[in-house]
Amino acid sequence: MIVVSNRISVKPEYAEAFEERFANRAAMVEQREGFISFRLLRPSDPEHPYVVMTTWESHEAFTAWTESEEFRHGHAQSGTLPEEAYRGMPVLEIHSVIQDA
Repeated sequence: MIVVSNRISVKPEYAEAFEERFANRAAMVEQREGFISFRLLRPSDPEHPYVVMTTWESHEAFTAWTESEEFRHGHAQSGTLPEEAYRGMPVLEIHSVIQDA
């Protein structure tokens, strides 16, 4: 099992629009084979990044998602916020789960 975290730094004045974008997302990922869960984490400190977190049965399942037409369609709306809404580039992290409770 893997956890994929995408850390996205959003300027405070765009936080509401950023959250709304996710509230209205296509939600196609939930139908993908190997998908386990999705979470959008809001930082308690506005200077910290949001974390978009998905859990997958395997790295192969995640890779298949990123190469799918559904992924391209779902992320087509990601350009709805202006570039100045973000503080730099997102940081993608992939971790293998070695312990789960």
